[in-house]
Amino acid sequence: MFGGEQNRYQHHSAVLDCDMVYAVYLPPQAAEYRVPVVYYLSGLTCTDENFVTKAGAQCYAAEHGVAVVAPDTSPRGEGVADDPEGSYDMGLGAGFYLNATQAPWSAHYQMYDYIVSELPQVLAENCSQIDTDCAAIMGHSMGGHGALTIGLKNPERYVSLSAFSPIVAPTQCPWGKKAFSQYLGPNEADWAAYDSCALLTAATEHRPILIDQGTADNFLDEQLKTPLITAASEAADYPVHVRMQHGYDHSYYFIASFMADHLRFHAKYLNAR
Repeated sequence: MFGGEQNRYQHHSAVLDCDMVYAVYLPPQAAEYRVPVVYYLSGLTCTDENFVTKAGAQCYAAEHGVAVVAPDTSPRGEGVADDPEGSYDMGLGAGFYLNATQAPWSAHYQMYDYIVSELPQVLAENCSQIDTDCAAIMGHSMGGHGALTIGLKNPERYVSLSAFSPIVAPTQCPWGKKAFSQYLGPNEADWAAYDSCALLTAATEHRPILIDQGTADNFLDEQLKTPLITAASEAADYPVHVRMQHGYDHSYYFIASFMADHLRFHAKYLNAR
């Protein structure tokens, strides 16, 4: 695809104690040298397939010579806890990229450790064309929350961060309050470790951050609360480039429209390493 390869792999995750799937786009440059990597974290209800088939990232990854890795959004399989009510915003497909501390979730829902530590190690051992020491991270919605929080907590691992329609303050919105209360327990002080606005305030090392948010997104006011990260950025003197895109919604049509900008943004910093 665009001179490179789109592949999909399965492996057993020791961190999550289940089998996991992840997708890798290798640009044509990977045939000549090790390429940097951009991790893409998807949103609620998604798998790796949504991004691979809808975002249109491969042509831009090929242009800039970067690999793109898309993991799943939660642990999967028999014995993995799911929301007993079957709702879309808890359990399977809704891992929130954190380490759960409460039963039954803590047995498998360790997505933070999976993304930060285990997946890069699996890539290093099995995809030698990728330079996992030269990485950036991005995501959409719940995955935007994941990309920002993971990047803010690990500035030594990622040269740049970006997000489409991220949940910027999960401690202050219904999605986050529901998930965090079950995954992390009732002590709201524990929740701040996975809240982008709180992490901005505490950050001592800065990385470039780009956020795109559609003005016609029906989740904007209640769940995403984009103005809060602008306020947190100003209060913390941590520059965050937030672009409000007129008329765009929460869909992959929005993501595809600005994917070129995001991969160009990351390539600028990855290729400068």
